[in-house]
Amino acid sequence: MKRHILLILLIMLCSGLWAQTESSFGSSFNPGSVYQYSGSLTGTEQLKIRTYIWGQVRNPGLYIVPDDTDLLTLISSAGGPTENAKLSKIKIIRSTAKGEKVVIVDLKEYLETGDADLIPILQPGDTIIISGSTYYAFTKAVNWLSQIAVILSVYVAISNISK
Repeated sequence: MKRHILLILLIMLCSGLWAQTESSFGSSFNPGSVYQYSGSLTGTEQLKIRTYIWGQVRNPGLYIVPDDTDLLTLISSAGGPTENAKLSKIKIIRSTAKGEKVVIVDLKEYLETGDADLIPILQPGDTIIISGSTYYAFTKAVNWLSQIAVILSVYVAISNISK
């Protein structure tokens, strides 16, 4: 009887940890992250392009922006970078006639120097990926290992009680 109760508790603990992990992944979804601009500030119509921004921004997703939008404007439209963003290595995946091309942008250098030439103008279909910092990856790994350790310690406790 005790073994059945402990097994049920273990299942509940594992499902609680799983649900907690799933909710942290789903929390970045924002259905309002698709913006459409009706024109420029001067009131004239502009061509609009589709761009995608993924990773460490507050509102990742598809953005429809004027064709003269730069990377900094798109990141700002997406709510800005999170505290875990690695700004020194932002990737822009761009389609060209010869295939896919990856452009690396160092936004950290722009923030230090103010050199506007470091900020590229976006092109139709660009996908911007802002990855997490090394510290962010480390904390995610430690969190995962701690969840595994909790599950293993509960298993060992159940095994010791049933002996």
